[in-house]
Amino acid sequence: MSSTTTIDQEKQPLAEIDRSLRHPVMLFLTAGAAWLALAILLGVIASAKVHNPEFLSRHGWLAYGRVFPAHISALVYGWGMQAGFALILWLSARLSRKECTATGTVLTAGLVWNLGVALGVTGILSGNGTGMPWMEFPGFVWPVLVASYLAIVVWPFIQFRVRPDGPVVITQWYILGAMLWFPWIYITSNVLLHCLPGHPVMAAGINAWHKSALVFLFFTPVALGVAYDLVVNVTGRPVPGTALANLGFWSLAIIAPWAGMQKLAGMPVPYFLPYLGAAATVLLFIPICAAACNIMRPLWAGRATLAADPSVRFTAAGMGCLVVLGVAMMVLNIPDSTLRLTQFSHAGYGFDTLALYGFFSLVMFGAVYAIVPRVTGRQWYSPKLIEMHFLFSVYGLLTVMLVTLVGGVLQGLSQEDWKLAWPEVSAIANPFAVATTFAWSLILFSNIFFLVHLALMWLRWGFGGAKPDESREAGPPDGEVHMQDAAAVPDSLVDPT
Repeated sequence: MSSTTTIDQEKQPLAEIDRSLRHPVMLFLTAGAAWLALAILLGVIASAKVHNPEFLSRHGWLAYGRVFPAHISALVYGWGMQAGFALILWLSARLSRKECTATGTVLTAGLVWNLGVALGVTGILSGNGTGMPWMEFPGFVWPVLVASYLAIVVWPFIQFRVRPDGPVVITQWYILGAMLWFPWIYITSNVLLHCLPGHPVMAAGINAWHKSALVFLFFTPVALGVAYDLVVNVTGRPVPGTALANLGFWSLAIIAPWAGMQKLAGMPVPYFLPYLGAAATVLLFIPICAAACNIMRPLWAGRATLAADPSVRFTAAGMGCLVVLGVAMMVLNIPDSTLRLTQFSHAGYGFDTLALYGFFSLVMFGAVYAIVPRVTGRQWYSPKLIEMHFLFSVYGLLTVMLVTLVGGVLQGLSQEDWKLAWPEVSAIANPFAVATTFAWSLILFSNIFFLVHLALMWLRWGFGGAKPDESREAGPPDGEVHMQDAAAVPDSLVDPT
């Protein structure tokens, strides 16, 4: 009887926290899904132009030099950042056991963020982009994004400060790290390139560092923090131990800031910089391997839930992409070997796609399917749409990844062959570009339904009331520790058995 009372008392504050976050979380997820659909559509157009330059050639604003950077920018800042915001807000509130008391401020900041992204994408398509990958937005946009970002993340920091006494769990470490690292990366890069411009060669180095740091110091820690929480609470199994989790976090924090400069190989820069960047990128396999092992062990032990729970399925697929990403980092970034073959080929795009849509987005999809029923109080309208989203995303991603990585290597080999004329090199890459266009079209099809599904849930048109799993709402079973209930125990990641 007392156990049932404790469970009921625990459910009540969690349900209130979820209700307080309904509109902020759904704004970021639904707007992010809309930007994701637009980003994929632009990706389809850009990919089609690679093998068919006459496609939409009458429209200057749809030239490849505008569409491709708009595609990447919408994917990074429209979808990726907003999915990260939604999960940061929700996890911070649940882990701290505090409701969101600044819904209006967060919603306003979210609208400002979307306005900034819209202005940036419009500026790129109108020909006012900066020409710097992942920093293509016109110079007036970045202060808008910084101001809205600070207004959004200040509340997770406050919630963390007033959390109940107890240890800081690994999910919180990753989220806090991502929230602190992003403004350092974004403000530093934009100030140095827009306010204090220097030599163009060093500008290229700053740009390369910015791109790498965003992947490994924002998107990666957010996805890993979410994956740790999802795995523990959905499978009902604890993470095996703290040592590997701590190794993964601190090695990522120490190594990742040095990566990125390998892209300067062959440029007139200090000779050690490309090698330093390459060494750091290869060493990032350590935190990736540590996190993947720690997360996949409970997933494998609870593999019976893979068929039944879409959140676990997406998370497992995302972690598989993380392992492939780690291998790709080692293989593609050797300065005097593979890097010179892939530096100016489609392989770089394949690597970015693997990181953003493969690892990060698949984990985010898993989190969306787990938390949206809790914040809306409704169940998903159609399990078939969820299954279709998973299959089209995974198979489409595998196709994009294979044809861009393998095709990029073959393209690089042909570029190195001085006997081949450039049209012949382009002809070798064309079949891979056709396959990429087809794969993105499939992914676009599934993500349009994902957007509609999310919008229906926000409007509370789903079925019935949500029935959250007891492992998340009622606390851990006897003898196990869940990361969300870590405040009540001395060590949230140690398996007591």
